[in-house]
Amino acid sequence: MLYLFGFERIGVAVSDIYFVDPNPTAGQEGAERGVRLELRRLEPGELQGSIYSARPITVDRPLWRVDLLESVTGTPGSFDRTHHHPALRGWEPGRRVFDEQLSGEPLKWLAERLADLEGVLDEAGVGHDEISPADVAGLRERAPEIVDAVSRLLDGVRSGALATPPSDAPDSSSVRASWL
Repeated sequence: MLYLFGFERIGVAVSDIYFVDPNPTAGQEGAERGVRLELRRLEPGELQGSIYSARPITVDRPLWRVDLLESVTGTPGSFDRTHHHPALRGWEPGRRVFDEQLSGEPLKWLAERLADLEGVLDEAGVGHDEISPADVAGLRERAPEIVDAVSRLLDGVRSGALATPPSDAPDSSSVRASWL
């Protein structure tokens, strides 16, 4: 499942994810599942026909990532693998950052961060020239709607309907079943 929320220059992509790190750090072994949220650049394309044609939109590079993950063998609702990546290098995430507030109250933490786009970008080392005032206002206004979508995805993960291992993979040791 994939949700996309678009503003002027940035968008928010939210997806379920099933993930097995092929080179886990100690204590992070085994499959993880949950919800991934990424703040992404949006790039409008040129019209491909008349003025009435649809305009291509590219969901481009990530600026910030939050992974609301739990170990598959752990207790549902534990958020034992929940972390964020405050900075990304191109398409690659930086190190996982575990935050007690994020793991303790993930939806509250997420709502607060989405309402502070400029603070998130400062932490990520992304210039404010990457966004517009419409992005700041739009994300702040739509943060509750985005958090609600995350909550629905988490419900789907816990019910077993989402973030399941791929059925066609003989060994899911490094397979990700996700849009993001």
